[in-house]
Amino acid sequence: MNFSAKNAARFLIAILLISHCVISTGTSDKNAINSLEIFVKTVKTGRAEFSQAVTPPAKEGQVARVKTSSGTFEFARPGQFKFVYKKPFEQTIVADGHTLWLYDVDLNQVTARKQAQVLGSTPAALVASAADLKALQTDFTLVNAPDADGLQWVAAMPKTKDGQVQTVRIGFRAGNLAALDILDSFGQTSRISFNGFVANAVLDAATFQFKPPVGADVVRQ
Repeated sequence: MNFSAKNAARFLIAILLISHCVISTGTSDKNAINSLEIFVKTVKTGRAEFSQAVTPPAKEGQVARVKTSSGTFEFARPGQFKFVYKKPFEQTIVADGHTLWLYDVDLNQVTARKQAQVLGSTPAALVASAADLKALQTDFTLVNAPDADGLQWVAAMPKTKDGQVQTVRIGFRAGNLAALDILDSFGQTSRISFNGFVANAVLDAATFQFKPPVGADVVRQ
C-alpha cells in the first residue's frame, strides 16, 4: 500500500509519534504521567527505528487488513523531526521548524505546508514541541489509563475537537516509554513501536533541512 500525500501527512501526526521512545526515565514512580513529564523535560533530541501498524475500521462481514511500514525517526525539540519510511514504500516527512515537507519517492512529489497550521494539538506536541507537562496540558487532557498488555498507559485527548486525532495512548514499561496507540477521527488505529532509541542524540544541523529533489513536483498548501 502506498500512502497518498494526504494520508501520509495525516499519519505523520501519528507518527510523530511522538513518543514511544523506549527510554529509561530514571524513575520508579508508578504514575505514567510522571514518566511522561520526565521525558518531556529531559529528552531534547532522539533517534530510533520504528515500525507502524495501521488498522482501518472493519467493514461488515470482513476482517480489517493491517497495513505495516517501517523506517527511522529523529527529532529535536522544539518543533523539528524527520521520519524516513523505508518499507514498503519510500517516503520522507521533515519538519524544519517552519515548514512540514512530505516527499513521496514513487510519485516524485513534494508537498509543503506551514508547520504551525499542521501540528496544533497533535501527538507531535508530545515529543517535538512542548517543553513541560503544563504546556502539554494546554492542548491535551492527560489521564492515567488502566494498565493493559503489561504496560502502564497515559491517555491524551486533544482539547480541540476539530482535529484528526481523537485519542493518543502512551505506554510505559518499567518506567520506559514503550508504545504509542493512536485513534483518529476516521476510526483507524495506529500503533508505533520504536527500537534502539537513543535519547539526547547528537544530531547534525542538516538533519532537518530539506531541499526538493531536482525534477520533483512541488505542491504548496
